[in-house]
Amino acid sequence: MPEPSTIPGPAGSSAAVGAPADLDAEDAKLVLLARGARARVTAVEGAAVRDQDGRTYAAASVSLPSLTVTALQLAVASAAAAGATRLEAAAVVTEASTLDGAGYSAVRDLSADAPVHVAGPDGKLIGTVVE
Repeated sequence: MPEPSTIPGPAGSSAAVGAPADLDAEDAKLVLLARGARARVTAVEGAAVRDQDGRTYAAASVSLPSLTVTALQLAVASAAAAGATRLEAAAVVTEASTLDGAGYSAVRDLSADAPVHVAGPDGKLIGTVVE
């Protein structure tokens, strides 16, 4: 197993880095869904979340003149709109080297401890924010 290290995350968060093989099948599925959401519309980011019932929600970032929403915010909003009360896990696929604070905050609104996996466009895991 690779040596743990950290990726920059929102203030007060930490991340442990691992290889895609370190993800269980359900979390690897979130990365796959996030990659698909991003690729479908050639968005900057894609994200996916899994709720307390195992339902998944995927989204891509939106940038319009009157509305800007991160992929993770939109995935969380979709889950909440469908009645989710808790998130088990989340994944973001991005070219950025950090996790966006707004998306991270949206996840924490529904779950204080859900891991947020951050992967590059190729699906390779960069790290997992756990706090």
